[in-house]
Amino acid sequence: KTQVAIHFLRSLPLLSLSKLPLHTFSHYNSTMHSSLSLSISFPRTSPAIARSNYTFELSLVSPSKPLNLRFCGLRKEAIGFSQLKLSESHRVLVSSRRHSKKLSASLSDNGSPPKSFDYDLVIIGAGVGGHGAALHAVEKGLKTAIIEGDVVGGTCVNRGCVPSKALLAVSGRMRELQNHHHLKALGLQVSAAGYDRQGVADHANNLASKIRNNLTNSLKALGVDILTGVGTILGPQKVKYGKVGFSDNVVTAKDIIIATGSVPFVPKGIEVDGKTVITSDHALKLEFVPDWIAIVGSGYIGLEFSDVYTALGSEVTFIEALDQLMPGFDPEIGKLAQRVLINPRKIDYHTGVFASKITPAKDGKPVIIELIDAKTKEPKDNLEVDAALIATGRAPFTKGLGLENINVETQRGFVPVDERMQVVDADGNLVPHLYCIGDANGKMMLAHAASAQGISVVEQVSGKDHVLNHLSIPAACFTHPEISMVGLTEPQAREKAEKEGFEISIAKTSFKANTKALAENEGEGLAKLIYRPDNGEILGVHIFGLHAADLIHEASNAIALGTRIQDIKFAVHAHPTLSEVLDELFKSAQVNAHVSSPVSEPVAV
Repeated sequence: KTQVAIHFLRSLPLLSLSKLPLHTFSHYNSTMHSSLSLSISFPRTSPAIARSNYTFELSLVSPSKPLNLRFCGLRKEAIGFSQLKLSESHRVLVSSRRHSKKLSASLSDNGSPPKSFDYDLVIIGAGVGGHGAALHAVEKGLKTAIIEGDVVGGTCVNRGCVPSKALLAVSGRMRELQNHHHLKALGLQVSAAGYDRQGVADHANNLASKIRNNLTNSLKALGVDILTGVGTILGPQKVKYGKVGFSDNVVTAKDIIIATGSVPFVPKGIEVDGKTVITSDHALKLEFVPDWIAIVGSGYIGLEFSDVYTALGSEVTFIEALDQLMPGFDPEIGKLAQRVLINPRKIDYHTGVFASKITPAKDGKPVIIELIDAKTKEPKDNLEVDAALIATGRAPFTKGLGLENINVETQRGFVPVDERMQVVDADGNLVPHLYCIGDANGKMMLAHAASAQGISVVEQVSGKDHVLNHLSIPAACFTHPEISMVGLTEPQAREKAEKEGFEISIAKTSFKANTKALAENEGEGLAKLIYRPDNGEILGVHIFGLHAADLIHEASNAIALGTRIQDIKFAVHAHPTLSEVLDELFKSAQVNAHVSSPVSEPVAV
């Protein structure tokens, strides 16, 4: 019977079982009347079953005792043995003869919903966070739908990190071509560089369109239902969606994820006309390049746009409410970045002031900006510029979600959640089966953080507890040179050390000591490590220099995995590469611990 069963299974044409290895053979006794278990490992490269787990269960009933064949790892969906579906184009029929036979399998890439719900998971918002959650949900065998009222990709793909990188790619090339001293050092001679504004704008728009289509196609290919319309929570495990002017549709789901993202934050007193007073949404279209533009805010968004505008010929004035530029960066890195990114360029700045009122240009008059002291609120100055970019951060997009239907109150617009991204109601209780990820919860307003949170939530709803360590999530500013960071800044680390009673140490290395950086004539840069000398725990890493955004991941992965400095010192890096900046950084750290010992548990933030 065993040989006949194996022969039968190998003969199935649909899954090409004859080509698949039978790895495990167990639970079989010499009488051949007890059950038989088989495990089949399906290669992930198999096109018919990509990104899925499947389960076959086969019972062959003999005159005495049944013989059971079980294929573990295949997603379950009970369907008749007489017909097995993989897709509309793949079907196999198996006839039932003298013996009773039963085959259970699911070969639908999007799973099967529970009897009482339309979906296992519904995600409101198809940005990077929602997309990442949806892909992981399909991999976990969950029947998934994603609701999007605008376009797939959200802010990042359509009005944020993706098109801005296209503009920054242009600004980087322009800087190289305009830096005659740099080119001369390499033995190059280039005539005056120019640019076509519309061509630059088209490059950014085309990139956003391409990535948006890629994300949409990936969702469709995996069987995720894309429900078009604005999503609103009606009650526990129930969501409605629909377009304005059309009737609403209602769906139910075992679990719901809110992933609605954010919009540009515009302070009171600022009038945005979308032409001369703009947000990052408008600036990415690059409809014109002003001679003089004021940028309100010197964080990531403001810095990146200053890089673009100055490379294209604009003069820039920063308006910063705090007493120093780049307040979110490690102070030492911020000072170095200011010396390289601000001082040599056509940039001036006002710190410690608010833009209390900004009036768009009209009737031949320029944009007028009224400045007041950030502390005393006394008038300070008036500026007249050609344009103003409002880069004061982003605000959560959570209005109209129907949170009042489940007793949830936002905090400054953010949806309150716990460390597992589960929503907390107005009474401090967890809302069952409801989660919020990304900018809408305010924990870490980065696209890749939203995706990581979404994956973490899917792990939980799939039955595996998971808490994301936000201190291991890197961040980057794509100026020229770039800035990147992960973990704590030096002031934050010293505060933590004082509170918890341990010492910290600092290690630094310069890009001037790196062969690859010198070969590129890009020796301006610094890497900084903040760590505990008693056990080798990495508390933070900050990099300013060539390709800093790519280099940071060795450090972020080390923090995520709990790797200690005394262990990572032995990692080998190709020579000559920029990665040796991190290699030298870790090797220069002085750790007192000679024996491997666990680092402290990461704190969920």
